[in-house]
Amino acid sequence: MDNIRGALFMTLAMGLFASEDVLIKMVLDRVPMGVVLIAVGGVGAIVFALMAQMRGHSAFTRQFFHPVIVIRNLGELVGTACFVIGLTQVPLGLLSALLQANPLFVNIGAILFLGMTVGWRRWLAIGVGLIGVVVILRPGFDAFQPSALLGLGAAIGLAVRDVATRITPQGIHTLQTSSWGFLMGTISGALLLVVDPPVLPSAGDAGILIAATALGMAGYYLLTRAMQTGDVPAVTPFRYTRLVYAMIFALVFFAEVPDALTLLGAALIVGAGVYTLLREARVSRAARRAKPVASPVRPT
Repeated sequence: MDNIRGALFMTLAMGLFASEDVLIKMVLDRVPMGVVLIAVGGVGAIVFALMAQMRGHSAFTRQFFHPVIVIRNLGELVGTACFVIGLTQVPLGLLSALLQANPLFVNIGAILFLGMTVGWRRWLAIGVGLIGVVVILRPGFDAFQPSALLGLGAAIGLAVRDVATRITPQGIHTLQTSSWGFLMGTISGALLLVVDPPVLPSAGDAGILIAATALGMAGYYLLTRAMQTGDVPAVTPFRYTRLVYAMIFALVFFAEVPDALTLLGAALIVGAGVYTLLREARVSRAARRAKPVASPVRPT
């Protein structure tokens, strides 16, 4: 029952994130990217900082400069900037499809930098997923969109964040890293204002930005609840429902219809990602069963 509840929380969280993407893409037609990132990132950073403070974890700490946190935040900065810029340049469905490659890059990062060992099956799954990325991008063909590389940059940047998160030093609370992550959005927004001068949003656009921020915060809460409620291997595959939402929203709100190759590439990425997650869960269970149980010591 807990796994069902966890899967439901995860599915709802992905729907909220996809809805946030739609609102941000709508407002980007009128409001500079930098202003959007500063607004959304600033509100999120403040709210999570206050929540962390209420639990006795200050966001203003030297741990912000820990090398692992610096790497994590840089990944967040690059990934967020690429995704938001991509919303102005790339169809939402295509951008979201490329973002689904994130777990594949997380696995590659864990293998290269965290010493994770995998068998040939998971290497094959990673290879299939990367083929899906190439199918979507179509380099060397007339249909290739250089701007689509922004989606790839977002997936890789956020993968750096996720790999670094796995080795976050003890004593750093999730609410602290969440506040810092949103702060990176604010910083990337400030950098973008150099090339895209600021314009104050209208009252209506400000309301859309507030709604987008609220959706993102609610999505984060449900995502956390999902991971706390169900088993991680059972719940995590439902992250891919974000792509389904994105495809539907792209059609309804932006009249975007993905072509056959985009759908094929997305299917390869999602299939490879789900298989990798399930295979990792199976190997972990087998390792736990094989672990010898210590025999009780009899008194002499």
